Amino acid sequence: MTDGLPDRAVTDGLPDLRPLCERVLLQNWREGVRDDGVRFAFACPSGGHYPWQWYWDSCFHAIVWRRIDPERGRRELTSLLDASREDGFVGHTIFWNVPLTGRRRITYNVVDPDDRMTATIQPPLLAWAWRIAVGDPAREPRVVRHHDWIAAHRDLEGDGLVWILQPDESGMDASPEFDPVWRHQAHGRPGYVLLVRRNRRLDFDIARVRAAGGPVACEPMTNVFHGLSQLALGRPSITPALIARCYDEDAGLFRLDAQPAVRERIPVTWAALSPLALPDLPEEIGRRLVEEHLLDETRFWLPVPAPSVDATDPTFTTNDLHLGLRRYWRGPTWINAAWLVWLGLVRLGYDEQAAELARRLAGAVQREGLREYYHPRTGAGMGQPDFGWTSLILELTEPDPAAARSYF
Repeated sequence: MTDGLPDRAVTDGLPDLRPLCERVLLQNWREGVRDDGVRFAFACPSGGHYPWQWYWDSCFHAIVWRRIDPERGRRELTSLLDASREDGFVGHTIFWNVPLTGRRRITYNVVDPDDRMTATIQPPLLAWAWRIAVGDPAREPRVVRHHDWIAAHRDLEGDGLVWILQPDESGMDASPEFDPVWRHQAHGRPGYVLLVRRNRRLDFDIARVRAAGGPVACEPMTNVFHGLSQLALGRPSITPALIARCYDEDAGLFRLDAQPAVRERIPVTWAALSPLALPDLPEEIGRRLVEEHLLDETRFWLPVPAPSVDATDPTFTTNDLHLGLRRYWRGPTWINAAWLVWLGLVRLGYDEQAAELARRLAGAVQREGLREYYHPRTGAGMGQPDFGWTSLILELTEPDPAAARSYF
């Protein structure tokens, strides 16, 4: 490491993936005018299956757009703000140009099928993405108002941490870490539709959901993005609170907290390692996450790291279908997750491992294209093709000097 810049070894010999990433983002670009006159411009995650604007996808897209066409990145994030309510709320999916139809009218988190966006959130990383892709988020009042809404409505315990009312609010829909919390109503299980129906009756209001018996969860990865956005806005760090509530010192891992409390063992997923991306995570905790867990070749340091679930955990699987339903985040490797742990490797000076992670992921992307996720042992592309946020691979193959400081 030299002056915060990853050593040249990080990029030596890596393929040039910029043309591929640019082609996919441009191919997925959508823009137009909604029937109420509001303009929109964004890259959909993948044509066909994902036609709308997803909150955290757009944040990731904007981070990559800054390398290709910065103005598109600004427009993508501005479209999120143009969809926001007056109080700052932004739903996790915005139905700009394609109506909500079919089974999705039943299973999506909307109060009314004609709503213009969902009534639930995704990990609140808008301010951090704005800082990386555009500039100071504190100078954009609508970004500030959005994160004020998150703090006012999702900090249930007054310690600065945010809570979610459904597993999909984390973006990791069917991750096994949620199985002990939502049980038969977890995402990807038949009972999930009953959870959505109950929460719809409660207007997806987390205070009402908790009062009705929950469950609600304080999830580490969601709070990592929340914490990065708080820092981007110049606000106090939530890292100490995250450690106090979610760090299991005996195991050297982060685990979610839930109400009602969970008595069953919580499966170990990559979310347990996600605080590596926090620039102020204490070094001793970060090194435990890396050396005891991430670099374990039987668990996370597989041929295409890092799998979304510890490969020795009983819940790990590379089969993403269950009873005909797709169940995400139960084993395969996702590029956005790998990027977050890569940030920790770079920050802590694990240059050789950071370079190796970049090489393995870049090899899979070069062979398979920008897929939604990848088989952690073979690198085979899985899920949807031409998936936009997988363009984050450029953050590893063309590292920004600020990456060693989580872009601060």
